[in-house]
Amino acid sequence: MLRPLVNGAYYPDFLTPAEGGLGLPHAIEALLRTPTARLRAEMEQLARLGGPLPSWMRRLADGDGDVLGRLAGAMRSQFAVAVAPFWAEARAHVDADRARRARVLLEHGGEGLLKSFRPMMRWEPPAFVVDVPSTQSIHLNGRGLLLVPSYLSWKTPDTLRDPTLTPVLVYPVEHDLTRHLDATRPSGPGALAALIGPTRADVLEAIGDGQTTSELAGRVGVSAASISQHTAVLRDARLIRTTRIGKAVLHTITPLGAAMLDDTPRRSAPIDVAAGPAA
Repeated sequence: MLRPLVNGAYYPDFLTPAEGGLGLPHAIEALLRTPTARLRAEMEQLARLGGPLPSWMRRLADGDGDVLGRLAGAMRSQFAVAVAPFWAEARAHVDADRARRARVLLEHGGEGLLKSFRPMMRWEPPAFVVDVPSTQSIHLNGRGLLLVPSYLSWKTPDTLRDPTLTPVLVYPVEHDLTRHLDATRPSGPGALAALIGPTRADVLEAIGDGQTTSELAGRVGVSAASISQHTAVLRDARLIRTTRIGKAVLHTITPLGAAMLDDTPRRSAPIDVAAGPAA
């Protein structure tokens, strides 16, 4: 039921409500409340670009409650099958990207942040150029731009099509092509220290939302050279990820590392990877 709605260069914005940032239940609730006028306008746009609509889509355009309910059920099923099993991994990738972008913003300002998205997006003042399947110009007019990292997006960023909505740009985060290994959680901090050593356990715990090598050295109380050795071992074991930011490197925890701490992946902000057009 979902494929005909998203199969092409255009898909209706009502499928990705802003409330999705609060979680799937809020997105579903917003979907079911979509005004009929908006349903009709966006389904007509889909028909103009993709051809005649089947009968159930025409009923959807008319605000048919039964069809909306079936669509909501399809979205729940899709989430359970295609998203939930990979939630921890997706969460860690999104958190790592957010930590990296936040660090760039703090150290280099807004222009530095926009430049950090090369090559998939380019800051060419006064325009932020994004390679997308369809030609589209969005004028912010002082409204700002919401940047949403997505584990579910691949290759190119995406935007909402309705120019009256809050400008949103969803972009794909970097993906590890290797699979995370399954791990049995230690029974507590002492067990973790016994497994990987007390200093490495301290390093893993100190990473939190993301730390540079020098910051870790200060928090753990060892030299930067020692931290580099420990993070190399943790990285090889897939307990942390390391990304370069200018002359520094930023370490963030992976789902496997979080499991070793008997915790969930560290979060820098409550953003839902299932939200936005990429979901």
